[in-house]
Amino acid sequence: MRNIGCLASDDPILRRRDFLRVGSLSLLGVSLSQFLRLQEALGGTSASGKARACILLWLEGGPSQIDMWDPKPNSSFRPIATNVAGIQVSEMLPKTARHMDKLAIIRSLHTLENNHPQATHYAATGHLPNPAMRFPSLGSIVAKELGPRNNLPPYVLQPDTGNDTFFIDHFGAAFVGNQYDPMVLPDPSQPDFEVPDLRLPKSITPERLQDRLSFRKVVEKVYRDKVQKAESGRMDTFTQQALKMVLNPAVKDAFDLSKESTKTRETYGLHGFGQSALLARRLVEAGSRFVTAAGYKYNEWDTHSDNDRRHRDILVPPFDQTFSALLEDLDQRGLLATTLVIAMGEFGRGPQVNPGNGRDHWPQCWSVVLGGGGLAGGQVVGASDERGGYVADRQVTIGDLFATLYKALGVDWEKTYMTPIGRPIKIANSIGDATGIPIKELI
Repeated sequence: MRNIGCLASDDPILRRRDFLRVGSLSLLGVSLSQFLRLQEALGGTSASGKARACILLWLEGGPSQIDMWDPKPNSSFRPIATNVAGIQVSEMLPKTARHMDKLAIIRSLHTLENNHPQATHYAATGHLPNPAMRFPSLGSIVAKELGPRNNLPPYVLQPDTGNDTFFIDHFGAAFVGNQYDPMVLPDPSQPDFEVPDLRLPKSITPERLQDRLSFRKVVEKVYRDKVQKAESGRMDTFTQQALKMVLNPAVKDAFDLSKESTKTRETYGLHGFGQSALLARRLVEAGSRFVTAAGYKYNEWDTHSDNDRRHRDILVPPFDQTFSALLEDLDQRGLLATTLVIAMGEFGRGPQVNPGNGRDHWPQCWSVVLGGGGLAGGQVVGASDERGGYVADRQVTIGDLFATLYKALGVDWEKTYMTPIGRPIKIANSIGDATGIPIKELI
């Protein structure tokens, strides 16, 4: 018997990729049905907050807060005004500056890890890495607590960088259960982008599939007559739900970027980050709960050398284009009020310039930008010192950030999960194993 979170399953051990391959025929018989049964058994609270979904724009490698959100004299870039009096950002963000009324900048985030893998784990889970166990990510917890909508996968991460272990180690569900791991997608900006596992093989028609399911029911009846299980009376219902995920045209349509106009795709940007954000909007609009858009190259924001040129010419312009397009699009569609949007990496960059004209890792004080979902925009929370290196006012932790997001989503941020070995784990874990506190200025 295998323990999955607090549940026990005597089915064979299920591989992570099986859960992500939604359209596999094997899942219709066993794995996807089990996915749905476990999802119901684990349960989740219904949201009472204003937010219903969340988009995380993941800037892997660590962007420079000094050169973007928290302008300082030791930056090469001048500050510019935004559409909120008194708030300035870098001159590299002219489009985003026009949406500052929708956003809040946290300029005093303090975290505890200085290396990419460990810092990513900490930023994604709120827990320091522990060789003895893995911790569930923010996205997995949101998926578990809110549950699925409209047969869409509740948690999606895109694009796939090819480093599958990296994502499952840091952005996965850990002991909470494989069904809350993200569905990992390829790069949506590629001409051949598709999600083949959401459609049946050409050799299998829906009618033929129904015939196979009818035969399976005969076999199951014999099995049930011999071995009664508590959940066996509901297995047919779960199988029908699994079928809806594969056969429902609306599910496939949500992943189909060709439904968007050329103008919209160009507005977001015809690059990995832009199309990832556009797909994220389509998915939350259709029903997904948490979508991570990580469209930059692996560690692309890690500017140990040539920081200014890379931020100016490579990194920030596509971000400014995409972020502003996403905010405007969500707002025009009436989705911003119920969709949280967060832009962050695993840490910031240091106030000093190194010999390679770069900035090094800096978790001591950095910036996160967020808005939507009922959060109060048009403001700055906290402050750094004169060089942007250390917190000068109102330290905020990852646990505080998580607590704020959970509260906006109607999730009890003080909740703890019990591991299979009986260890309580806080879902909004802060420094010193304290429980994070929602940021009162925002919610």
